Amino acid sequence: MIKNYLTIAWRSLTKNKVFSLINTFGLAIGLACCMLISGYLYQELTYDTYSANSKQLYRVNLGTIGNGGTDVYPLVDVAVGEGMKNAYPEIKASTRLLSNPPLFVKYNGQQFKETNIVQADSNFLKIFSIPLIKGDNSIALAEPNSIVLTKNMAKKYFGETPAIGKIILVANQPLKVTGIINNVPDNSHFHADAFISLDTRNRPQTWSNIGYYTYLLLDKNADPKKLEAQFPQLVSKYVVPEVQRDMGVSLAEAQKSVNTFIFSLQPITDIHLRSHTKFEREANGDINYVYIFGALAAFILLLACINFTNLSTAASARRSKEVGIRKVLGSLKNSLVNQFLTESVMLTTIAMVFALALVYVLLPYFNNVAGKHITMQFYLNYKALFIELIVALVVGIAAGVYPAFFISSFKILSVLKGNSNSQNTRSLLRSGLIVFQFGISTAFIIATFIVYQQLHFMQNQKLGYDKDQVLVINDTYTLKNNLVPFKNQLLQNKQVLNATISSDLPVRTGDGTQIYLKSSNANVGHSEIHASIYHIDENYLPTMGMKMATGRNFSPASPGDSSAVIVNETTVKELGIGNADPIGKTIVRSGQREFTIVGVVKDFHYSSAKEKIAPLMMLYGHSNGSIMVKVKTADVSGLIADIKTQWDDYHADSPFSYTFLDDQFAQLYIAEARTGKIFTSFAVLAVIIASLGLFGLSAFSIRQRVKEIGIRKVLGASSGSITGMLSAQFLKLVALSIIIAIPFTWFAMHKWLQEFAYRVEVQWWVFVAAGTMALAVAYITVSFQTIRAALANPVKSLRSE
Repeated sequence: MIKNYLTIAWRSLTKNKVFSLINTFGLAIGLACCMLISGYLYQELTYDTYSANSKQLYRVNLGTIGNGGTDVYPLVDVAVGEGMKNAYPEIKASTRLLSNPPLFVKYNGQQFKETNIVQADSNFLKIFSIPLIKGDNSIALAEPNSIVLTKNMAKKYFGETPAIGKIILVANQPLKVTGIINNVPDNSHFHADAFISLDTRNRPQTWSNIGYYTYLLLDKNADPKKLEAQFPQLVSKYVVPEVQRDMGVSLAEAQKSVNTFIFSLQPITDIHLRSHTKFEREANGDINYVYIFGALAAFILLLACINFTNLSTAASARRSKEVGIRKVLGSLKNSLVNQFLTESVMLTTIAMVFALALVYVLLPYFNNVAGKHITMQFYLNYKALFIELIVALVVGIAAGVYPAFFISSFKILSVLKGNSNSQNTRSLLRSGLIVFQFGISTAFIIATFIVYQQLHFMQNQKLGYDKDQVLVINDTYTLKNNLVPFKNQLLQNKQVLNATISSDLPVRTGDGTQIYLKSSNANVGHSEIHASIYHIDENYLPTMGMKMATGRNFSPASPGDSSAVIVNETTVKELGIGNADPIGKTIVRSGQREFTIVGVVKDFHYSSAKEKIAPLMMLYGHSNGSIMVKVKTADVSGLIADIKTQWDDYHADSPFSYTFLDDQFAQLYIAEARTGKIFTSFAVLAVIIASLGLFGLSAFSIRQRVKEIGIRKVLGASSGSITGMLSAQFLKLVALSIIIAIPFTWFAMHKWLQEFAYRVEVQWWVFVAAGTMALAVAYITVSFQTIRAALANPVKSLRSE
């Protein structure tokens, strides 16, 4: 029986090759999209689960209340982890990770700039279940001046020669290779090419600053919430005395830190999707995008199933006589249902094979857009293949149930007379499915418009500085004593407008610190805020095109500027100075270092538009990692070649390396750019799938009305009037879908925009443009069928009468 079903199904599919291909292709697109998104979701949701201790590992975060809210940092001070472990027996172990700037590594005459080397405690790799493939995990980072390399980095420096025991120079410091690991798993919130042993024995064991990513391994029975509730005791014991000492405030004032200095525990499995602090080790994902893309996968698969149902129903009109004859010959309804379900499952299985082929073709593009490293092996292992087979079976049955029962319910006399249930032509179900399909498609189009509007707004808003044609020369600290002469030589070039020595680019947050406003009135309380710090020279502001709100810039002619500070307008507001003149006011930084405000720079965006402009203080002095050069020339490549020649003349310890400030600015919004590309891609696919569904419904409806069209033409109706009549039926459904989609999409995108401190307002024309596009696509799709029907010879359609 099953063999018979399969034989008939195959004959039916091959008999209607074009229709079967369209149906299969539409479903394959939906399945392929769902599979690609599923790979993305799997990677996102399994971050940091590779560790055997993942359910017991927590990161210590620091929350500080101030600036009208709470700032959360993923970093704490050097002594926090071990101090907590010693204080509470439910903490089994602590470990730390310390980021490094880019470092130059030398071995056997080779030198490379490595951007991803970190320092870690001796137990770090063991706690995170990162095994050594060579070396002893228990001692690899226990020795001072030891380093563990990834397999790729070891091969880069040593080739096939054993690396264990070799000495390499990292920032001119000799380190012994004590271990080799595979790469850190892709789905980790941190990655590194090498781990240097972290030695903090000679560092002050303080609690009140930040700097170290610190992790705690809790006992299985420990309650993290109860543990957090005890942390204020540690703040009172360790932080308060440090604040009193460093800030020069009274004990009563320092004791406020108990309520404003908050340690908390975050599960490591939450870091990637639910942590968005200022100093994350790497850019994180967002749980909201998981929800959004999960809904995208579900909707697109649903659209494909709807499309399949409509096309199968449309195809049924061609088989009405076959059903009638088989019923006359004694076929039971169950037999017919099984036959058509078999055809449906066969079609979905073929579609699944096509979908895998599409995934193979599209996966490199998808990985590039989504920033992932999903491989085909993910879809071809035995578990994945089993799931894909089950999905094909379930989708085939779910999408084929309605057409199967619809076709098998044809009345024998009606179908043999040529009438195949014409009363179903205006079926509310099929009309509802078209409304749903184009509603989702319209929503995707609207969302794509708004995502790109927001991205364009962020990239083109007034930043408070000029990012264009600013050349950033990297690693300038390797020039040593030639740094200032090199900068002065650059300024002699007519194509160079200005140049400044500073590592603090206006596209990233600087170092953080606590600062107080010091009042001359002892009865007035201190205003405490948290600010970022930039180290700049006197050329920084003019090079960046930043404007002063009041006061003056730094000057070499003012020797007192070593204890002066320039702050932004937000700092003045947060310190509560109000309408008073801030110039001459004294602020105190941690360590009882006092600074006098000599200028206030107008606010500028030094981080993503997702964040409000935060307090910033600028100190006078070199931060010599970079030189920013403002240029004005059409021959940029020629200028860069000249600068490289000058660089080489100074025999720096590193090769000439540069970037452009606007390129680094674009990196701030790479996640939003990826989201825009993904929305665009899936919006196009959703429209294609919906159009195929509309094509199927229009084919079905027009086939049912072919005699009506013939009669109308005989009675004098023009082809244009018939085309308009047939098209109006479907365009009304699409218009209804647009009306329904608009409020839901507005609500969803309005909520998405709330994530940004600076955002666009949703404009009415976006909905008009999206609706017009949907209507245009629908009209083009339907017109193919309607025009052909309107131009058909009525004699052929009426011949059977």
